[in-house]
Amino acid sequence: MTDAAPRDARTAAVLPQNDAELREAMNRVRIEVGKAVVGQDGTVTGLLIALLARGHVLLEGVPGVAKTLLVRAFSGALGLDTKRIQFTPDLMPGDVSGSLVYDARAGEFEFRPGPVFTHVVLADEINRTPPKTQAALLEAMEERQVSTDGVTRPLPDPFLVAATQNPIEQEGTYTLPEAQLDRFLLKLIVDIPPRDAELAVLRRHAEGFDPRDLAAAGLRQAVDAAQIRAAQRAAASVTVADDVLAYLVDLAQATRRSPSVQLGVSPRASTALLASAKAWAWLGGYPAITPDHVQTMLVPTWRHRIRLRPDAELEGVSVDAVLGSVLQQTRVPI
Repeated sequence: MTDAAPRDARTAAVLPQNDAELREAMNRVRIEVGKAVVGQDGTVTGLLIALLARGHVLLEGVPGVAKTLLVRAFSGALGLDTKRIQFTPDLMPGDVSGSLVYDARAGEFEFRPGPVFTHVVLADEINRTPPKTQAALLEAMEERQVSTDGVTRPLPDPFLVAATQNPIEQEGTYTLPEAQLDRFLLKLIVDIPPRDAELAVLRRHAEGFDPRDLAAAGLRQAVDAAQIRAAQRAAASVTVADDVLAYLVDLAQATRRSPSVQLGVSPRASTALLASAKAWAWLGGYPAITPDHVQTMLVPTWRHRIRLRPDAELEGVSVDAVLGSVLQQTRVPI
């Protein structure tokens, strides 16, 4: 592989040879994460897609399925700095974004950056803090900046928020506001691994695996920040035909007409699906997105953006099932 610095210095178009090298490097991230995390290949791919699309990820799963380890291993394979925020009911907005602190020696206030000033933010159990503290992430996730006392401070680039939440335990939790949910590009379900994968996990621990020592597990950096930015530009350059764009709009409108849905997806959700489909197509080596890419990314991109009617929820209807029905009933362009 050639040096990353001249590649990052190139302008707009990425040459096909370099594009292939970038894709190979990004795919190596999955291999490196697999050295520490077993049985979560789909979740790792989802994190990669969010990174390429300059989005954020909400990870939902019961305790003990390696959500925190997954994010730590992912940032390690990317070679990016990461900080963990443990969300609690008494956490304040300034504890996330930073705050002004009085310097007695200088006789003035100075800004002390919060943990959000990093490349990868692990927002652990994000639903355990009140909405006012969750809102501290809104500007950071959408604008990639923090405004304090009239001063705007940019966040590092690349920047990704990976938030976790437990779907089972609801005591002491707060429902994420719609505005907060809408800032997440993807919602990924982290399932309990199948039997073979769980057996592999036990074998690793029996052999002395320490989840706090990723270097000992053989995990190495696969890419650098310059390569990630170049890959993001390459993914954004994937083309899309008018009939596929029309297909996206038809799918969005179908969610709004569904009898089980109280609130369908917004135009922002459509642009999010376009971005995630582009990233998935680029990872697979496609120059343009196809309906297959749209269909693959629809559920993880939209499952957290739809609100069901109360009667549908009482009947046990799930958002994923509604989206599956939308896919089946919407005409696919040929």
